[in-house]
Amino acid sequence: MALSALLATLLCTVVLPVLLFLVAVKLWEVYLTRGSDPSCGSPLPPGSMGLPFIGETLQLLLQRRKFLRMKRQKYGYIYRTHLFGSPTVRVTGAENVRHILLGEHRLVSAQWPASVRTILGSDTLSNMHGSQHRTKKKAIMRAFSREALELYIPVIQEEVQAAVQTWLARDACVLVYPEMKRLMFRIAMRILLGFEPEQIRTDEQQLVEAFEEMIKNLFSLPIDVPFSGLYRGLRARNFIHSKIEENIKNKVQESEKGSKHRDALQQLIDSSRKSGEPFRMQGIKESATELLFGGHETTASTATSLVMFLGLNPGAVDRLRQELREKAEQGMDLQNLNMEVLEQLKFAGCVIKETLRINPPVPGGFRVALKTFELNGYQIPKGWNVIYSICDTHDVAEVFPNKEDFQPERFLDRSFVDSSRFQYIPFGGGSRMCVGKEFAKVLLKIFLVELVSSCHWTFLNGPPTMKTGPTVYPVDNLPTKFTSYLPK
Repeated sequence: MALSALLATLLCTVVLPVLLFLVAVKLWEVYLTRGSDPSCGSPLPPGSMGLPFIGETLQLLLQRRKFLRMKRQKYGYIYRTHLFGSPTVRVTGAENVRHILLGEHRLVSAQWPASVRTILGSDTLSNMHGSQHRTKKKAIMRAFSREALELYIPVIQEEVQAAVQTWLARDACVLVYPEMKRLMFRIAMRILLGFEPEQIRTDEQQLVEAFEEMIKNLFSLPIDVPFSGLYRGLRARNFIHSKIEENIKNKVQESEKGSKHRDALQQLIDSSRKSGEPFRMQGIKESATELLFGGHETTASTATSLVMFLGLNPGAVDRLRQELREKAEQGMDLQNLNMEVLEQLKFAGCVIKETLRINPPVPGGFRVALKTFELNGYQIPKGWNVIYSICDTHDVAEVFPNKEDFQPERFLDRSFVDSSRFQYIPFGGGSRMCVGKEFAKVLLKIFLVELVSSCHWTFLNGPPTMKTGPTVYPVDNLPTKFTSYLPK
């Protein structure tokens, strides 16, 4: 009797709950895959939908790139999953990605996860479509024209030089990633939003912390309850909005007096007035927050990767310094950079491209299927999310031999560059290609010039482990010792 009672207890407390859980998972899988279109003869992509309601979101958030590689190895270049509250198809490979990027408005439409849309807002470029998207993109592109970039260069060089001198003056190690975020944040606040240096110094610590909190919770489950990721992200976003609103009001007052600003935020304010529509403070704040996110988070990630790859490849540093010496001997003024000089730094451009190949700061882009369509033998059902993978597409690109090696010189071959379309997509592609890519290239080149001209550096923890969340960064923040470089 005692044994029977023990078995019954074991069945009720362990075996039965496990069986019920497995049945629930199976029913969840069946329920979601019923969303396939019976009129389409192709099957759904292989894959798994994870746990009920939360899908595989937690695995992605915890494992990031390891999770993505594991899924790709198991299911191939196209597979289904369930992320951030929605059934999703993840797409890798140049030809597959080409169909998605060129299928904008016909097959797919840009749509980020619900948590991103909620935190960033509906008036952001990434969440707009059709004529609204074109109008806003045109306004922002004026702030990234060649003429505008020329005006930004002295401010960027001033900020980078000040940061580098601060690192050299420290006896202790420098945590590179946090320092890069602060540097790029200051540059973005001045150039993109028109903040004065005094304003930034006053609010910098609070703003940086708020931005950290917002970005950390940008990709979270769409549940707005106290202490949830979405709740914390929204609180941080609201603080950032309050500071940006103060600046917008000052800009509006000054422009009414005839003052002229040359930053991206002013372009958006002017565009809003020219459209004849009522001035919407919330819309301008959301656009400014998106600019700040795109203008500093991704560049901070790439600048950190530049320090890492160059520190691990001293031959590339030597070649950069040689290029700078040759330009100086030709009479170019590297102390006062301009667009003409930057454009002639070909190897510096290759170093940036190779860094973006191995460590693209943004791992992918989000779309939603406008109708059921076929992709490489599989059906993508209407309404499902589609993620095209940047990092995985770079990983599998056949055009890159010796993929694991840092070889900037591969980009010196023009024919190679032309053949790599859709195999190399660090800025996305199609009509949604990153509007600030030229700004990022200018900023990163200036950073490279100042870094290799002034510094030697040594990693205190050795080669770092990289993680994604939401952009690529070193887990240990890359502790580094900087010392002065004196040319021979």
